[in-house]
Amino acid sequence: MAARVLAIRLATLLALWVVWEAAARSGLFYEGIIPSSFLVLRSMVKHVADPVFYAHMVRTLYEVVAGFGLGTVIGLAGGIVVGANRFSDEAAAPYLHGLASTPKIVFLPILMLLFGAGPGSKVGMGAFSAFFPVVIAVAAGMSQVSPVHVKVAKGFNASFLQIVRKVYLPSLVAPMITGMRLGLGVAIIGVLLAEIKFSDRGLGHLAIQHYNFFRVADMYAVLLLTFALAVLANALMGRIGKALLRRPVPA
Repeated sequence: MAARVLAIRLATLLALWVVWEAAARSGLFYEGIIPSSFLVLRSMVKHVADPVFYAHMVRTLYEVVAGFGLGTVIGLAGGIVVGANRFSDEAAAPYLHGLASTPKIVFLPILMLLFGAGPGSKVGMGAFSAFFPVVIAVAAGMSQVSPVHVKVAKGFNASFLQIVRKVYLPSLVAPMITGMRLGLGVAIIGVLLAEIKFSDRGLGHLAIQHYNFFRVADMYAVLLLTFALAVLANALMGRIGKALLRRPVPA
């Protein structure tokens, strides 16, 4: 089974490469729009060997990690508060779902006014993007928390923070991981869009600089390297999620 899945994945990648290379050599597109994959590969090697690329990568990683972490913490706390009772859930749901479906890039000018044009606004964009998947998933997961466990904790005069730590958090691992995986993806998108719009450093800035000077192969190389980093981050999040899910939930 695993061998068949691997074969299908490799065949898919091979087919995509054949289509790309055929399109690049077909002459159907304006010269440079779809460069040869070999030119892109050569550019990827050049970027990986260039220390300047790592300066841009570190800036983007910092903005994504800081924004994702901040958005996750606020989203987790907000989801617990919202989902703790039916009234707050029903009152907040229209606003959360409405804002969640709004393109976050429209809030970039506000974030730039609040935090400036530097990394702060990009961290804010990452946090704002990650917040909504986490808060919605956690709020929905609160409905699955056993009310018996909550009543027992209250019967022992547990404080709200103790209930959160001993009852809510162990029961919210699965929805929290789901929200975090979605949040990580949109946090990366939010940071890259913010860097493309206004930044002096970062992978988004580097990609748009290549675009502005029509260095198309270099642009594709940066985008593919960014995609590879995003895939690695998602895989890491998946491993962390599986490790947390294997931990026993209090009975």
